[in-house]
Amino acid sequence: MSIPEHARGYEGFEGVVGRTSAESTPWWPDEHSNPGAPNIIVVLLDDMGYSDIGPFGSEIDTPNLDRLAATGVRLSNYHTTPVCSPARAALLTGLNPHRAGYGSVANSDPGYPGLRLELADDVLSLPEALRANGYATYAVGKWHLARDSNLAPGRTRDSWPLQRGFDRYYGSLEGLNSFFHPNQITVDNDASTVEEYPDGYYLTDDLTDQAVSYIKALRAHDGDKPFFLYFAHVAMHGPHQAKAEDIAKYRGKYGHGWDAVRKARFAKQLAEGIFPEGTEAAPRNTEPGFDAPEWDSLSAEEQDRYARYMEVYAAMVDNVDQSIGRLLDTVEALGELDDTIVVFTSDNGGTAEGGPVGTRTYFSQFVHHPVPSDWDRDVAHDPALIGSERLGTHYPRGWGQASNTPFRFYKGQTFAGGVRVPFLVSWPAGLGRDEDDDGVRHQYGYVTDVFATLLDLAGLEAPAVRGGREAQERDGVSLAEVLRKKDLASPHTEQYAEFGGHRGYYKDGWKLVTLHRPGTPFTDGEWQLYDTSTDPTELHDVAARFPETAKELAAAWEEAAWRNTVFPLQNGFGARRRPSEARLSRPVRILPGTPVLERYRSAQLVQYRSFTVDAELAGDGGDGVLVAHGDPQGGYVLYVEDGQVHFGFNQFGRPATIAGDLPAGTRLVRLHAAATPRLRWDFTVSVGADAASLAPVAELPGRFQLVGMAPWTGISIGRDARGPVLWDLRERRGLFPFNGELTAVTYTPGPLAFGPEEIREIQREAELAAD
Repeated sequence: MSIPEHARGYEGFEGVVGRTSAESTPWWPDEHSNPGAPNIIVVLLDDMGYSDIGPFGSEIDTPNLDRLAATGVRLSNYHTTPVCSPARAALLTGLNPHRAGYGSVANSDPGYPGLRLELADDVLSLPEALRANGYATYAVGKWHLARDSNLAPGRTRDSWPLQRGFDRYYGSLEGLNSFFHPNQITVDNDASTVEEYPDGYYLTDDLTDQAVSYIKALRAHDGDKPFFLYFAHVAMHGPHQAKAEDIAKYRGKYGHGWDAVRKARFAKQLAEGIFPEGTEAAPRNTEPGFDAPEWDSLSAEEQDRYARYMEVYAAMVDNVDQSIGRLLDTVEALGELDDTIVVFTSDNGGTAEGGPVGTRTYFSQFVHHPVPSDWDRDVAHDPALIGSERLGTHYPRGWGQASNTPFRFYKGQTFAGGVRVPFLVSWPAGLGRDEDDDGVRHQYGYVTDVFATLLDLAGLEAPAVRGGREAQERDGVSLAEVLRKKDLASPHTEQYAEFGGHRGYYKDGWKLVTLHRPGTPFTDGEWQLYDTSTDPTELHDVAARFPETAKELAAAWEEAAWRNTVFPLQNGFGARRRPSEARLSRPVRILPGTPVLERYRSAQLVQYRSFTVDAELAGDGGDGVLVAHGDPQGGYVLYVEDGQVHFGFNQFGRPATIAGDLPAGTRLVRLHAAATPRLRWDFTVSVGADAASLAPVAELPGRFQLVGMAPWTGISIGRDARGPVLWDLRERRGLFPFNGELTAVTYTPGPLAFGPEEIREIQREAELAAD
């Protein structure tokens, strides 16, 4: 019989439906499966320079990456964006970064199309394309493609991993994190409830455990389904922290300094054929604000401390290689390594964020002008603690240029040091090499090409629509044939670049580039021209010799900028947050048992302003933490111990504690922070039976405010969760949960005590450093 017209629910059914099953024929839609398709693993590092792994010149022990290079292909002329969020957006969408909405980092919200910092509904992602082709899709590690104002409960998750094509996610949605005490780990679509990390915890190991678990679980349930693993390491972003055993391996290895390391790395690059003979290595950067001193000009104390910073960095790279080894071993144990495409690269070049001397006080380092002249960017600590969980450190920019050997400049600039990074791809079953092929490719490639190249290698097509809308046209091209054949011309011949006013344009070996000074006009006089086919390290500006070429490329940049939503160029410190965020700084009453507040939400209650914290008690007695906000990088904690109320303030690694008696009958403990125009807080702790009877019991004046990206860990009520504000308190008491009757804690933010333009300037510098 035929289905009557008034029947509902049978649309699209291709079997036969009668009144009984005897008169009917069942039908099942095809499942998305693609047995035989290669697995795909993309390993993306953060802030790792061109020469930091063995296949690109490093002395650091990277046997697993060496193994990939021996069986795969090295792209010596691969380019990315100057900073991280734009690179991740471009890699995962195939769109140029501004078109994807990420002209800058996902820690601001300037209000322009190229800077919306959320993926649009018609932007198809690589995991969505692969899932449509029958892949299981997993993301592990750093995301940084959702605005930080959207990381809290109740906010949109449209640009979170699971909403962008991944089946599972485990990692940090932020731009960076502590390696021993992450401020927040996200599991799939919500924050992890972890309160305290176990002894021996290390973030890279944890991420690797999860990645291996995903692969093993898939194969235990489905022996045929291919998988896509996007492993975006939080390393090598600061704060630089490493396991003691990994640091010990490199102890004493860097006393000869960054000049010698750069020389040795460049010699290895020449020997490996990464660059042709006759290539000149860039000298040490000497431009103000980018300069690095000669190593031999440093004092013995400076050399010892700076070498320790690099020992930690090398240990982190080594640990990442160990992580890759665990992934490869897992896939090999499953018998699938030959038919797994593995890509390894970095989001941008090595960074100069540690400044000329490095820092043991990570978040204090990024609070720039207009702070007081006595602001301490490097709180002195025992050098033996460098790299440990107690400090947040970063190496001096001399090591940043060593990371970027043989180029000039760093992350954030459109010169090669900021945008040229290592790229390895291995697929034994699909990219076999001839005996005379050294596996080095010199053709130009760009981060947008990863999407198209992976689909091409796997023989797949991307869907044309996303959510019923036509997907945006992608900008990248496939480099698959370049990977297979050494002498082909690159199909990617032109590419614009822009970040923070730094501009660039590449065309057929010519590169036009600027080193823009903030606040200065965007003029044609900024342009420099390099012939990278003969001058890959961009040392000889030939703009005066080839003015017509410079003019042609400048015009091409202008056209590309309009086609890619680059304008307006940011030439000041205008509004960087949407007005609706003002509600995040309203008073809030927080009940015990509330999960740790998200970092950005917590910061809006205290930063750049006076604030009051009222802890309501319902009974006498009890010891423990009433409220804590922050971690070893900076924070404050209010707690009761032995009949006294204590307040501890960690000023970017410089702790201080005050205490006063807590009389019987106390029902209200108040912490008041009075902000001053000198960017300081004067703290007062008061106690009483109610607000009318409050009396001060302790004061701590003149402390620098925690601003920029601090406090890093959010507010916790009734315990000091995750990273400890005060080490001695954690060692004595652990999380120190309050065992009395705590009714609630109320935050009442006061008015801003610092000018809005100054706040924007400080925040902008901190946000860019946190990418």
